[in-house]
Formats: sequence, structure tokens, C-alpha cells
Amino acid sequence: MNPTLRRTALAALALAATLTGCSAAADQPDNAKAAVQGPAAAGTAQNALAQLAVKGPAPMTGYDREAKFGSAWSDTTTAPGSGNSCDTRNDVLRRDLQNITYKGTSRCVVATGTLADPYTGKNIHFIRGPQSAQVQIDHAVALGASWRVGAAQLTQEQRRALGNDPLNLVAASGPANSAKSDADAASWLPPNKTFRCSYVARQVAVKAKYHLWVTKPEKAAMARILNGCPDQPLPTDTSTGVALPGLK
Repeated sequence: MNPTLRRTALAALALAATLTGCSAAADQPDNAKAAVQGPAAAGTAQNALAQLAVKGPAPMTGYDREAKFGSAWSDTTTAPGSGNSCDTRNDVLRRDLQNITYKGTSRCVVATGTLADPYTGKNIHFIRGPQSAQVQIDHAVALGASWRVGAAQLTQEQRRALGNDPLNLVAASGPANSAKSDADAASWLPPNKTFRCSYVARQVAVKAKYHLWVTKPEKAAMARILNGCPDQPLPTDTSTGVALPGLK
């Protein structure tokens, strides 16, 4: 072959190989790209998500919210903060609301306050009474959803703790909480996109703590969010926004 033609042919082959490699990388799914970038850092939600078991959803057979998770907002569970003589709902209201006033001489029962709602990004004025449901306490990992991913296998004591654990509880807009219902991350995420990293990280933390698994669609949805915030820390019982304030 003519030396000039040979050099031209080799250059064309090298260019084709380069373009093919770029195309293959561009076509990789998000999880494959993450793998190329290396494992997530220890202590991050992304790292914890990678360690959760992946299984299909279990049936809802036997699910009964009160019978299996105990009375709502019990102060007699093994969850952090329990036993402080204040029910869990008021514990979380005290933690998440600002400008709080209390009912009468109570050091526990919240009468009014303002919620910077993480789910909608709006401020909600809470007033105890007929409009109390404007602010609800949401289970980040809904109890119905938890039953489908391993809670049925927990002990009664563990399930009662799961239902009252501050790590799993967020004061939020009542309508937004109702819209979520028992959905997981594959079916519902907060409308306020700036909170989604924190929200998913919290779900991952709860699942890790209580040895719950994720379904494939749920893990994919969580991974998409955390890929945008790979340094998002995994919250713990002592994290700001999780730990309960002491009673004064």
C-alpha cells in the first residue's frame, strides 16, 4: 500500500475507535457512569444506598397500621426521644416549627408556630384546633411502604420504634402528605426539588437502620436524585433536623 494511503487509513481507524468509545460512554446508564467515577464516599447517602438489598415488593398481607405499628405517636417505644412525657407528634412539631407557643402551662403541647414546609417550600402557620391538619407529621418511609420492603419481618417493638423514630418523621404540609400517601420514591417525591436530596437521604437512612430493602424502581429513583448530590450526608439520630430538642 502507498505509505501516504496507509497513514491515512490508520488515522481513520484511530478516529473511529475514539468516536466509538465516546459514544459508548455517552450511552451508559447513570449507574454505569457512577461506577466509572468510583464508589461513593463513606458516610454519604449514595454509599448507604449502594449497600441496601434490592428485592421485589412483598404482599400487603397482614398489614394493619395500628395493630402492627402500635398507637400513633406513642411515648413508650424504643425510638430516640421516647419516654420524655411528650407524645411524638408534639416532639416533632417542637423540632420543626419556629416561633412556637405552647398550650397553657404545658412545656410539650404546641399551640402555634410557623413551618417552613420542606415539601412545598411554603411557610405554613400552624394553629392547634380545627385547622391542625394543615401541618401533618409524615413518615419519610411510609408505614405501608415499609411493610412491602421488610417491616413485616421486624418485631412488634421494632415496628413501634419505626413508627415513632424522629429519623423517619418530618413535619410537612398536610395536603402534600396526603398526596404522597404510602408511595415510595419511585412514585412520589416532594414538589420542592431543593429538598429532594435530603428527603431521599432520610429514606435511605431509615431503611439502613431498620434493615429494609429497596425495590429496583425505588433504587433507580433514589440513585437519580443522589447522583445530583453525591456528597449528601447520610443523616443519623444526632443530625440537625433529626434529633429532638430537650424539653425546657
